[in-house]
Amino acid sequence: MTYSVLLDPELAAAAVDLPPGNLADPAAARALNRERHAARPAYPGRDRLEVTERRLDGDVPVPVRLYRPRGRDGIPAVVWLHGGAFILGDLDATDALCARISDEAGALVVNVDYRLAPEHPCPAGLDDSVAALDWVAAHAGDLGVDPARIAIAGASAGGCLAAGVALKARDRGGPPLAFQLLVYPVLDDRCATASARETVPAPVFDARSNVVMWRTYLAGRTPDAYAAPARAEDLSGLPPAMIVVAELDPLRDEAIEYANRLSAAGVEVILEDVPGTFHGFDAVVPDAAVSRRVTDFYVRTLAERLAG
Repeated sequence: MTYSVLLDPELAAAAVDLPPGNLADPAAARALNRERHAARPAYPGRDRLEVTERRLDGDVPVPVRLYRPRGRDGIPAVVWLHGGAFILGDLDATDALCARISDEAGALVVNVDYRLAPEHPCPAGLDDSVAALDWVAAHAGDLGVDPARIAIAGASAGGCLAAGVALKARDRGGPPLAFQLLVYPVLDDRCATASARETVPAPVFDARSNVVMWRTYLAGRTPDAYAAPARAEDLSGLPPAMIVVAELDPLRDEAIEYANRLSAAGVEVILEDVPGTFHGFDAVVPDAAVSRRVTDFYVRTLAERLAG
């Protein structure tokens, strides 16, 4: 398999075995996703954390996994939204990363098992994500969380949900967010940028996957700006952001455009455009040097931004 840009050598070697999943067959795509993540070891510092699971009460109960450093209160919180094209992904896929963030940032991390398409199309996943943030803010005292230090974060489709939650929190007047971390986020259903049209073929997720993803998630609906944040006309008043972009990714251009628009609206933005990488590189090839470097950077940045 050849690609139009030069991949990092470690990623190029792995890419041969990482074709895009067939999102038109959710069961098969989910099985492949679970297989890709099953071999990843647990975070080695997990025993320093208290890890619990619960279902958040509401019209639709939302399963979450909570990670917190033992014996600490007044800590920041991170609501984490996993990736998976709105169709796949679960708590286990990002367990090691959430545990690491909790340990290194000294934070409560809430890993959200939001509802997935096609069984639950838009806006089900977004509604669950908003409910999780609202729950953390409403129970900050009971959770030992500093309500002034809550972040929203996510990767891929989870980055879309995180950006949508940030927009909705701004427009509703809360809960206040201290930071948003968007890792190669999905943002624009129109699929009209150069990267969204031309990134074929590519490992893991390409332009064709992008079209199938949005078609499945939207199920015939026209999205508002919360569902497709690139449609938002006003980006002012949003929390500071870090956006990670992969070079060989159909989502690259829309993420860069979103970062530029945030900056133009007066929002502080850290844009990390990573050459020689593809969508999901750090999740599917976590031991590559570039994956370690980028993950170290965004976890450290999140920790620094939430430090008391």
